[in-house]
Amino acid sequence: MGSFSIWHWLIVLLVVVMIFGTKKLRNMGSDLGGAVKGFKDGMKDGASSDAPAASSAPAQQVTGQPANSDKSAIDVEARQKS
Repeated sequence: MGSFSIWHWLIVLLVVVMIFGTKKLRNMGSDLGGAVKGFKDGMKDGASSDAPAASSAPAQQVTGQPANSDKSAIDVEARQKS
């Protein structure tokens, strides 16, 4: 049960080609290549457009009570049942 030899991999490849056919495998390869290219382009566009926006907008801190708190508002604090 060690590593497979080259003959094992060739038989597996032959079975896959017989099941799916070369045309379907070629289409799957081109679809996968297009998806990888689109992902790389998206990462490149996202990194260049998000960097200035993230550095110019400071992070906002959430406070415990708002300045104009409404007395009819529901307190959403989770409490442990005893």
